[in-house]
Amino acid sequence: MKQILVINGPNLNFLGIREKGIYGDDDYKSVCNYIKDSFQGKDLKIEILQSNSEGKIIDFLQMAYHNQMDGVVINPGAYTHYSYAIHDAIKSISIPTVEVHLSNIHEREDFRKISVTSPACVKQIYGKGKEGYIEAINFLLNDVIGK
Repeated sequence: MKQILVINGPNLNFLGIREKGIYGDDDYKSVCNYIKDSFQGKDLKIEILQSNSEGKIIDFLQMAYHNQMDGVVINPGAYTHYSYAIHDAIKSISIPTVEVHLSNIHEREDFRKISVTSPACVKQIYGKGKEGYIEAINFLLNDVIGK
């Protein structure tokens, strides 16, 4: 059985509350359920974690290493733009990782166009809403892990 860890960063627990015009009406729980339901019946275990703390996100990444996860999907939130610590943690675990963003970060404020975490990842997906998570998991399963 393959194992994928999905990590969500700061403020993603406020989906459905914050900036609905950018992030949509779905709340965090419904997005998590959507991800898991999309792979129901597959030989796949998906664990989803969220933290507003940079250190906790690094702990999640290191836990993925110790638990021998096959892949990681991460939405680092605002840490995308300045957390070299998360970049280094992704590199250190040597697990294929896909960076996901609900919104199109390249069509927003200038600071959001810069990702310091994506160079440590095998792919970046943005602007596809919750479907981006599904695309990321499928990419890991079909193009990275399955090879």
